Amino acid sequence: MFTFLLVVMILDGLLLSAVVLMQAGQGGGLASLGGGTTSQVLGGRQATNLLTRMTWWTGGIFMGLALLLSLVSSHRGATGASDVQKRLRQGPPVQQPAPAGGASIPGLTPAPPGATAPGTPAPTAPPPAGKKP
Repeated sequence: MFTFLLVVMILDGLLLSAVVLMQAGQGGGLASLGGGTTSQVLGGRQATNLLTRMTWWTGGIFMGLALLLSLVSSHRGATGASDVQKRLRQGPPVQQPAPAGGASIPGLTPAPPGATAPGTPAPTAPPPAGKKP
């Protein structure tokens, strides 16, 4: 639906551009070319009225499609949002406070006091007082 409306809007915009460019400016245009074809088929004044009406209609259709596409786009964004858009709507993740033992990695329990890390030698007891090594 969105793509179809977008294609119709693009075509309407192209038609609107052509109609505006064909209109008479300050001193000329399609309506004032003279010659036999313009005055015989449409007439000078009638061509101006037809082009003016076409401008109003194509402009109105363009504005209506723009409004409709914005409504369809906002509705489509609420239901078919990407994962990034959903995460942005949720806000930043809430961080849990670190446990008192200093373990900040989930599932890791703090070591008991006096324990050493694996691969390090166990501390040796200090020599008794009064004996020299």
